[in-house]
Parts: sequence; C-alpha cells; structure tokens
Amino acid sequence: MTGADHSPRRDRLPQPFARRRFLGYVLAAPTLTTAAQLVPAPRAGAADAPALSAPSPQIPSPEITELIDLNDVMTVAALPTSGLITVEVNTDGTISFALPRTEVGQGITTSTAMLIAEELGVPLKQVHITLADARPELLFNQLTGGSNTTFSTYTPIRVAAAVAKNRLLEAAAADWGTTAAALSLEAGVVKGPGNRSADIGSLSRKAAGPRTEQVAVRLKPRDMFTVIGKPHGRVDALAAVTGRKTLTLDLDVPDALPTMVCRPPTINGKVASVSNLDQVRALPGVTDVVVISTGVAVRAATFGRCIDAVRALRVTWKPGTAEGKSDASVLKALEAAELPLGLPPLTPSVEEKFTFHFRSNSALEPNAAIADVRSDRAEIWSSLKAPIVAKEAIAARLGLPLGAVKVHVTEGGGSFGRKLFFDAALEAVEVSQKIRKPVKLMWHRADDSRQGRTHPMATSRVRIAYLGDTVLSYKQRHTSVSTDLGHGLGEIFTALAAKLPVGDIGFSETFFQLSQSMPYDFGANSRLLSETDKSFNTGSMRNVYSPDVTCARELLVDRLAGRMGKDPYRFRRDFLRDDAARAVLDKAAETGNWGRAMPAGTAQGIAFHSEYHSAAAVLVEIDCRPETVRRPVRDGVAGPRVTKAVIAVDVGLAVNPRGLEAQMMGCLMDGIALTLTSSLHLRDGHFLEASWDNYFYTRQWNTPPELKIIVMQATGDRPGGAGELGVAPSMAAVACAYGRATGTMPTAFPINHGTLSFAPKPTVPPVPASPIDGLDHVR
Repeated sequence: MTGADHSPRRDRLPQPFARRRFLGYVLAAPTLTTAAQLVPAPRAGAADAPALSAPSPQIPSPEITELIDLNDVMTVAALPTSGLITVEVNTDGTISFALPRTEVGQGITTSTAMLIAEELGVPLKQVHITLADARPELLFNQLTGGSNTTFSTYTPIRVAAAVAKNRLLEAAAADWGTTAAALSLEAGVVKGPGNRSADIGSLSRKAAGPRTEQVAVRLKPRDMFTVIGKPHGRVDALAAVTGRKTLTLDLDVPDALPTMVCRPPTINGKVASVSNLDQVRALPGVTDVVVISTGVAVRAATFGRCIDAVRALRVTWKPGTAEGKSDASVLKALEAAELPLGLPPLTPSVEEKFTFHFRSNSALEPNAAIADVRSDRAEIWSSLKAPIVAKEAIAARLGLPLGAVKVHVTEGGGSFGRKLFFDAALEAVEVSQKIRKPVKLMWHRADDSRQGRTHPMATSRVRIAYLGDTVLSYKQRHTSVSTDLGHGLGEIFTALAAKLPVGDIGFSETFFQLSQSMPYDFGANSRLLSETDKSFNTGSMRNVYSPDVTCARELLVDRLAGRMGKDPYRFRRDFLRDDAARAVLDKAAETGNWGRAMPAGTAQGIAFHSEYHSAAAVLVEIDCRPETVRRPVRDGVAGPRVTKAVIAVDVGLAVNPRGLEAQMMGCLMDGIALTLTSSLHLRDGHFLEASWDNYFYTRQWNTPPELKIIVMQATGDRPGGAGELGVAPSMAAVACAYGRATGTMPTAFPINHGTLSFAPKPTVPPVPASPIDGLDHVR
C-alpha cells in the first residue's frame, strides 16, 4: 500500500451523513418543540450537493475497522430513536435539552450546548442541558461509552435545533408579513426589515405546532460556524469549582438516610451468619441493619454512624469467587488460555510477551445511589451510563412493571467506565425493599478498591516477521481475565446476551475486533482475544482493551525499528498507512523536538494510536536517573518521572477544542499511571489496596511540568471519537521512553508492581480506621 492516500474513515461515511439537508419534526406541544428524523431531505439542485467531496479511489484494506467499527455500530443502532430526542424553546428565551447521555466530567453538556447554540443562533448561556431519565423507548440511544456521545448526537441535535430556528423565523415572518428568508436569528433575537425584532421566547408559542409535522431543514455549513470549533469554557465550571454541582449524594430526597454495607474480606464472599445484629441495631443513630446479597447493610443518621456500625459487625463469611487466588495463579490461568501464534516464521522476526496487572476502576466520586422502593413503585437516583439496563434490571428484580420504576440520571464525578455498572443502585434498591424505607447508599473507598470494578489482568504476545526493509506479518494474541460487558449496548437484550456462557465470548471478541485497528502497513496482520476466569468484578475501564494492546504493539515496533537500524519515529512514519496519520505523528515529533540530545538515563518515547475515526500521537520525555527514581515519597514508590509530554490529536472536527485538550490531559495522566505506578495486588482472594493512599494513580510528583497539546486543524465536517483516544498512545509512549532510557524494554506493567510500598490495611473490619496523622505530613 506504499504511496496510497488512505483518507481517514470519517471521509467515507454513509451518504446520509455526507449531506446537509435533512428531514425533522415540529412536535405538537404548547411551546416550540422539535426533533430530528435523520432521513436525508430530497435534493433541490446543485446547491444541495454533498458537503463532503467524493473520496478518491482507495486500495482495498483488510482492516475491519476501515469498514465499520464499534463507534459506527453504536451510532447506527441509535439512529431509529433519534427523533425522540427533542429541543424545546421556552417562553423566557432559554433552550431546554435533556441529553440522553451521562455527564461524568468529560464535558458533553458543554459540547451539546454548543451544537444547539450554533445551529439555533442563541448565546451559549441560554442553552440549558439536563440529563434525561432512563427512557427504554430510546433503544440503543442512552449508553454513554466508546467515545460515542458527540459522534452519534452531532447531527441529530443540530437537525432538531435547525428545525426550531426555521420555525421561529416562519412565525416572525407570518407576524410581519414578510418571508423567512428576509429575516435573521442572532443572539436569540429574530431581526427583520424596518428594524423589527422579537425575542425567541415571545415567538415560542406562535411557532409551536398544533400537530406533529415533518419539515425539511438545511444545516449550517462549516465555514459559517461561530461556535462549533471554537474553544469554550465548560458551562458547569463555576458549579464544579465552587462545590455547587449536584452529584448523587448532594440530593435531598425525603427520609433517605445514609446507608453503607459491611463487605466480605474476599472478592464476592457471602454472609454465612452475623453474631451481633441486635447489638449493632442498638448503636446510636442506627435505624436498620439487614443482610443483603452483597453483605450487611446499615442505615443510620449519618455516614459516620454507618461506619461505626459497619466496623462493629461480627460476620462469618462464606468463600468468595476468587478464594485463594493471587497474581501468580491468575497469570498461570492466562498462560493456559493463550491462543497460539502459529509456527515460527521462516524469516527474521521479533517477539515478546507483556503482562498487565489488575488496575482499579474507582472514580474520585464514591459509588453511590438513592432508592425509595414501595410496594407498587420505585424511584432511583444515580449517575448511570447505561440507565435503560438499570431500569429494566431493577424492575425485573422487584417484580414491578417497567412503568412503575423511575430512574433519574445524576451527574457524576468521574467514571472512566465505572458507571456503566449500576451495582450501587441494585444494592440501594435491595436495602430499601427489605427495610421499606428510602436509603442514600455510599460505597467506602475500600469497597471500590477491593470489591469494585477492575481492569482485568492480561497478557499480550506479539510477533512481527520481516525481511529486509519489509514487514511481512503482524500477529497479536491478547489473553485477559474476562471483561464484564454486561451493560451490552445499553438495553436488556444485548446485556443478557453478553452474560450468556457462549454469548459473552462472542460479544467480547466482537467488541475487541471492532475497537482495534492496525495503523501500519505490516502485511498480513491478525489480532485475537482469549478471555478466561469470570471470578472477578471487571469492567470496561477507559479505552478498554486498547491501552494494553497498543502498548505491546508500540514497544515491539520500537524493537523492530532497532533491528532494522531505523529511528523509531521515522520507522513509524514510513509504515503509517495514511497522510492524516503521518501529519499527526509529524506534529508531535516536530513540537517535541524529537531526537534532541539528552543526558544518560533520560530519553524520549513516541507512539501512535488510531480509533473511531480519530488519531493521536504522543511524545514524552522521561527521567530514569537514580536521583529521580529514588526520591522519597511517603508510603509510595516515586520511580521515573515523565518530564515532558506533547500530544497531537486529530478528531476531524473538534466541537470544543478546549474540552478536547482537557480530555487529552486526562488521558495522559491515565497513561502515565498505567505504565509506571497504578495497579492492584491480588493475594489470597482479595486486593491489598484499600484507599487512594495506596493506589498510586498519577500524582503531582509524576505529572510532567511541561505539557503541550496540539489540536490539528479540522480535517472533516464531522467529529470523531475523542474521550478515550489519548490513553493508549500515552501509555505506549511512556513505556517506549522508559525502554530507551534504561536500555531494557519493560514487559510487565506498571513497572513498580513488584514493589509493595505500603502496609496493607486489614480486610476485617472492611472499613479501615480513619487516619489520625494527616497534619504530621503537611508540608
């Protein structure tokens, strides 16, 4: 494929998305309410030619993701219900939109508001975004994940906003006896001949439809954008930094008292007996103590009283699902499940096996939910990224009709895949049903480290065969503890399919193949997934399989470059398959001054990753000198430090470049942690880590003091996926830099996993004692 111009996949989208004329709806409502239909409107002449030019002839590619990827599947699945998502113009001039996705800090409320403000012609501050309750009728359209939110909602939201704008102009034109073409809508005000003007709020009722009707609409062309593509601060920034943001535990639901759970000492253990239930029920402030499926729940006046009660419980436990297992035993099981690479090649090759230890999927916000279960109805509040599945599962568990269960989606303080699961909501429902009282349930930090969701331990074996300057084949066999994909595509059918004994294998393999791509011209290539051992609580941690898969690949690319006597950056550039990818890699190398002279023990690393119609290249510099590695950190291992990072990112059209920069910054911190510091240690069926004190996510002492993020100029008329894009190349770049600085390729991650730098907290009681020496460590 040398010399072929492989345009990014986003320039070869299905024809309906390559046009700007669509059909939408004006809905029957008291005030103007509009929706998208996502069907192309009939052409009306040359002016309606496709917005994107026809692609040049392409050399056929064997890559599955060149044809369709996971993001495409999620987007197409959501299309049929796009017309159920509505934009409403209120009489006070504000715009209301209930977003069927979950804001967990990634900034989608801001980017969504920007889409509406752009197409409707109103100031950003007039657009109010809320989160939609669980709506089962939004089949496949209420799942937050896979970097899919902006990608899949970009056109439907704009169409609904454009329909609203046209309707407002028509209402004003009818009042003023002119044509809509003679009017304009700017800053929320319709203006016409003779200095006439009207606020959109005053036109909302006139523009409303007495009946639902289909209308045609033309979207604004990119060269007329004034909001989309411009950097904007987050609409929720002030609330976030002043503590006014309302998360689940901030809600004031009547009589919903604090509730916590006494959990087993090993993963998924069950209660055998409790010897002091009556004594604990009599403790000050305690209202209820009840045995549930995951432990013993305590409801009390305050969370402090809950903690006292949890620590006082004397529980005899049955063995858990991972009883007796350790890092070493799990690695043996992975080795036994590894798929063969085939016979050794007849030509020279490079080959290596990499190990990735368990990592916690805890978010900074504690796992939490509120539930009020009555005999004939239930109401739940929680930050949920798959709220339809949650609602359907809760209704089934309670034996209630679906319509009798209300699930309210709250904003969340981080997720990274964690909130795809609704275990806190299920527990809250179970407790509330048993005690017949509302509960406000919170997991302790130790709960999420030891009983929560983890990124599964995995190994990845890679072999690359070559001859001279030609790469002949690439094979990768990724073996992992089973990843729980029980959220499916956001509704109950695929959620159940993903849990079936055979269905889960097919679901995981499909997920794997549709989310992984080969950006290099490496001849015949294959990637296969094998999963084993379902005894752990795993989940789709940010970027899912890609960080491990890409890190293994990029490390072996470095080794292959060395074998061929080529510079790692130049080698990648020579083998990348399209110009857009090379442009991203070039920008990172140029901005980061690739190849500059550096002191011994320090080095640069560079890596590339593409997914979901987007691409990112990361260059880092790392300091592995003894004085850096051995610098003292209380109860921790300092290790190497990334001193500089450059990220170049191409997502097609970046709706909010400032938000994209923030996403990439977070991705970098994830990548540094995954390579250098953060992991869980499994011993005798439980994880040793029990707090953020001894789970070493990237800290200030490992954050690069020099960071540059370059958002490439828009290369298309649509956005690509961005939320997870930067994790994999960040992890890989740090690993490659470490290998070059030390002269030894790392093969086990994180590199400090072998050093246990803290005294593990006890598993009984499950809630560790609060620290009392905090002031002793203030600097």
